[in-house]
Amino acid sequence: MQQYYRMGSFDNCYDKWNDLFDCFSLKTKSLSEVQEILEAREKGKTHIWSFRTVEEASANWNDKFCHLNNEQ
Repeated sequence: MQQYYRMGSFDNCYDKWNDLFDCFSLKTKSLSEVQEILEAREKGKTHIWSFRTVEEASANWNDKFCHLNNEQ
């Protein structure tokens, strides 16, 4: 079986294998090298949370959910 169906799309598990080999390669490095590599990766990632001021959060909430108040 080369692919499996998950959540509406086929997945061939390449990402899982890449993660496994990446883990093995990190295990062969020194602790300081691993910390540098992981910190560099963390800085390169985009975060799922966006920080907003109270005014920005209120405006965003109203844009997305204000129509629910009108349905009542």
